[in-house]
Amino acid sequence: MAKENSFDVVSEVSMQEIDNALNQARREIETRFDFKDSKSEIKYENDVITLISDDDFKLKNVVDILESKMVKRGIDLKTLKYGKVEPASGNTVRQQVNIQQGIDADLAKQIVKDIKNSKIKVQASIQGDKVRVSGKERDDLQKVIQMLKDKDYEVPLQFTNYRSN
Repeated sequence: MAKENSFDVVSEVSMQEIDNALNQARREIETRFDFKDSKSEIKYENDVITLISDDDFKLKNVVDILESKMVKRGIDLKTLKYGKVEPASGNTVRQQVNIQQGIDADLAKQIVKDIKNSKIKVQASIQGDKVRVSGKERDDLQKVIQMLKDKDYEVPLQFTNYRSN
């Protein structure tokens, strides 16, 4: 019987790295001269980052600081989903940023469809918030990984659990 090789397509982000990036961004906001006497802050709770600042311009600067710290920590900015800027109490503005973990059902279906349309001899199946790809040839699995890397999905994809059975 031929060996079966497989890997998982996932979308994960290290929460420790997110926490580190948020702490670095908070420290920079506290020490920067242009944020002196401003009400700018970053709050984090339940995979939602809340950015608060005096006005739209300062809020945009807070977003720039946050994104630069995320990139330095190796976090793909596609994991951040920005909400609308809304007025908050005390003449401030607020913006919610959701951290996206896992592959949702619609995207998983699209990935499986793309793999099947590629005519590479592998099987793809949805397993919760990940997609399992299996096939006999390792080269076929490598082709699938390259094909998925070339496509631009709205979330960052990682390829984990690569194994030969």
